[in-house]
Parts: sequence; C-alpha cells; structure tokens
Amino acid sequence: MKTKFILPIIALGLLAACNEESSPAAPVTTQQVPDPNQSVVVDPNNPGTDTLANQDPIVNPDPIETPQFVGCKSIARTNVVNPLEPSEVSPTGEYVYYGAELAGKDQFKYGRFEACMKMVSIPGSVSSMFLYYDDSYRNGVYPWNEIDIEVLGKGGTMWQSNIITREGDESIKKNTSSESKPLHEFGFDATEGFHLFAMVWTPDYVAWEIDSVEIRRDSIGLSRGTHADADQVAFLTEEQSLRFNLWASKSAAWVDKFTGEELANGPQVQWIDYVRVYSYDEATKGFTQLWQDDFDGDDYDRDHWGAGDWEMEKVELSRSNVVVEDGYCKLLMTREPE
Repeated sequence: MKTKFILPIIALGLLAACNEESSPAAPVTTQQVPDPNQSVVVDPNNPGTDTLANQDPIVNPDPIETPQFVGCKSIARTNVVNPLEPSEVSPTGEYVYYGAELAGKDQFKYGRFEACMKMVSIPGSVSSMFLYYDDSYRNGVYPWNEIDIEVLGKGGTMWQSNIITREGDESIKKNTSSESKPLHEFGFDATEGFHLFAMVWTPDYVAWEIDSVEIRRDSIGLSRGTHADADQVAFLTEEQSLRFNLWASKSAAWVDKFTGEELANGPQVQWIDYVRVYSYDEATKGFTQLWQDDFDGDDYDRDHWGAGDWEMEKVELSRSNVVVEDGYCKLLMTREPE
C-alpha cells in the first residue's frame, strides 16, 4: 500500500469529494456564544480529569476567512456493512475483547486533518479520530496535549469534541478537559454512512467540523482553571501525531455499559475511506495539502502508520484488528472465548 503525496496546493477552493461524483461545497459556519464565565469542576464519572461546568464551550469567529472544504457525501457507500462472521461461543460465557488503533508516525505542529469515515456506536464503545503528543501518557514532567473527535456508545447520532491538557509538573495529577456538554448532535446516524470529520489546529484556535460545517471553535485566550494549561489553545505547544482508534470504556456513565453482545455476529468496524493532511502557514493563515492516503493496497504503509498493541480499559488493542482492503482501512472490535 502506498501513500499518495500531493503537490502543494493552497486549499482555498473546492477539494474533490470522497467518491467519484462531484459535490457542492458546504459553507463553513460559526456559532457565536456569549462568554458564560466558565469554571472547571471534577467530573464525577472520571475523577482524574477536570472538565467544564457549563454546557458547550465558547465558540468564536475567526477574523480570517476560512477556506471551504468539500465533505464526503453521506449517501456514498451506504452499502458497506460489517462482515457477518459469527464469533466462537465461549462455553464459560467469558470473552477477551480486542480493539484497534491506527497510529500515525508523522509529527505535526498545527494543520488541518480530515478523514472520511463511517463510525461505530455500541454500548461502551469509543470510535475516534484524534491528535496526540506521544509522550503525554508518561505524566510527570511530560505535558499532556490532545485534541479529540469521539463518537460514543450512547448512540451514533451524538459525538464529543474535546481538548485535553496537563502541565508537566509532577505535583499535578489531573488533566484539564473541555468535553462538549451536552454532546453535539450530528442530525444523522454516523454509523449508517460516510461523513467528513475534520480538526483544525492553529496557534490562534482549534476547530471541529463535520461535513465541512464548523461545529465548535475554541480561541486562544479562553481560560479554564488555574494551572499553566488554563489557556488550552495556547498550551498546545508539542508536536502531535494523528491517530484513530476503536475501543471500549469502563465508564458506563460516559458511554453506556459495555457487554460485548453486539460482537456475537461478527466484528464492529470503523471504516476509514481516506485521510488528508494539510500544513498551516502562520504568515498567510492558509492551508496547503501535504498528502492523502486512500488505503489502496493490502496493508497500511509501515513507514507512515503503526498499530496499537496495548490495553485500553475494556479491550486489548490488536495489530491484526487494523485491516486494509478494498480501498478502506478498517478498525475492528472483536471478541474471542477466554
């Protein structure tokens, strides 16, 4: 499988849709919300993480005109279904559960990141696309930098945007989280068709888009908490890798209770049609496409991507659950008798 590298094109016009048919550009919109004097509280469902006390985070318009990007058509590839491969029945009723992570090896400082995907939502699941500073998990003197899009097990019509930060100070044990509350509503079921998910990261703001419509924007200067990472946008100073994963959480309050029964008839699949990455020019405030990966081989590019093999709460991440075939990268959630 090869990664397609594109000659730099300033992305200020229309881009090709994820299928062969053309699609009109969707307008980029912003929502203006008065400053609710946000405060930080401890999430009772995850006491190790600080989270916003108000509802949706403040959304500020960008003074620079934002380019319009074309979303992949939601009607495309709706015939793609999860493979029916009944899993082996455990005589004891006990199973081992496996998830998947596609982990990018490239490191980025700012940019635009797009993926045309069909997501997963079963009780307990997290189906995601995110940016991540690779040393965040080490804690201690290492800061935490992360930007998330997560479709949760509470239903495929809802999703969560989030920034996670933490100062690199051994005395600070809790991350600062700005989870969208309440969850964003898609207006459709993201498990039934393909949609364009995008995260935009610049020195001045972080934004989240669905089908080229901006849903949330956090601008520099927005303060959460009292630590050095209170201004989360300003604190996103580390290079980050682009990642996708499918796993199950222990927090029933967050994603509903995971039972794994939905895996009896075969794997659950997060389908990735393509990934596009753009660099950001701080002088012009423009985006230039760096590369596009169409997953057109029989494996992911090992120089470009890796696969997770560690524990994620209710599942073990398995390298074999990252599958490339038929022009898709498929992240599988599976079970095996214990």
